[in-house]
Amino acid sequence: MSVTASSGDLAYRLRGGDRRTSRRRFVNKLMVGVCSFAALLAVGMLALIVFTVVVHGFKALSLDFFTQPTPQLAVGQSEGAGVANAIVGSFLIILIATAIALPVGVLVAVFTSEFAGRRITQIVRLSLDVLNGIPSVVIGIFIFGLLVVGHGQAAWIAGVALAIIEVPLIARSTQEVLGLVPTSLRDASAALGARKWKTVVRVVIPASLGGIITGTLLAIARVAGETAPIIFVSSLAANVVSWDPSHALFTLPFAIFIYSESPDPNDHELAWAAALLLMLFVLLLSFIGRVFLARNRRKLEGGIDSGSLALGRYFGRLRDPDRRRNANDTDAV
Repeated sequence: MSVTASSGDLAYRLRGGDRRTSRRRFVNKLMVGVCSFAALLAVGMLALIVFTVVVHGFKALSLDFFTQPTPQLAVGQSEGAGVANAIVGSFLIILIATAIALPVGVLVAVFTSEFAGRRITQIVRLSLDVLNGIPSVVIGIFIFGLLVVGHGQAAWIAGVALAIIEVPLIARSTQEVLGLVPTSLRDASAALGARKWKTVVRVVIPASLGGIITGTLLAIARVAGETAPIIFVSSLAANVVSWDPSHALFTLPFAIFIYSESPDPNDHELAWAAALLLMLFVLLLSFIGRVFLARNRRKLEGGIDSGSLALGRYFGRLRDPDRRRNANDTDAV
């Protein structure tokens, strides 16, 4: 009797276990399907945006588009017009912004990763995250009140505004890359008698150079499409090609904003073409940045031995003047 009861109880438990297993499998398949749909939705949105911009903007591309300045905001003035002045303006402003943000961001990252204490590092990282979250329009108003009022608009002021946006991006990406540099390289440098600053300059930064370049490219791609700060600091620009950063210069994002609001259909085509050019620029920078990031990650994860060997060669040449002199003579020959 007990054997029969035990068998029935075991069969009941097995049937219950089968039901629970089936339910878990169903929930697992359901969540995998939901996640797959979300991924396809994200890729689909990107594909739809790219397709729409290409379809509308490609037909307006021509030689005049790259060589002629933007037209006046009047109906019938867009025939044969281009965005040459906007291309030049965007290039100069991004160049100024990167020239300001790159050294500042790298130095902040080096300080927090190599020299600062834990409490200071946490404060700086929190400040960078907060700065990264501030809306660009707020930065535009801040720079407008600080530099534009009483002085007028200028391209270099726009560069300062965009540099504020770039600094936390470059600094945070550089911090992450510096954290990937093996501690063994730092220890080997210290064991050979190198000071801390020389280890950073000669070992740490060269080992993470690819990641720094990646962060810089992604920061440039981020600010290339900023319109809100430009409206406040560099929107009263002439429709001529100018390389003078002391004057307000036209930019591609501002050209898209202006000509998309025009009643002239030709201006709309010009805005679509400018959007296509800006999108291709951002996609190209993002792709190059990802390539540099992948190469740098492989080098840091798999190149510890080669890095240590190069480190030994470098400090060996410094500690042996005869070898360094012979190497220099060989290089000269």
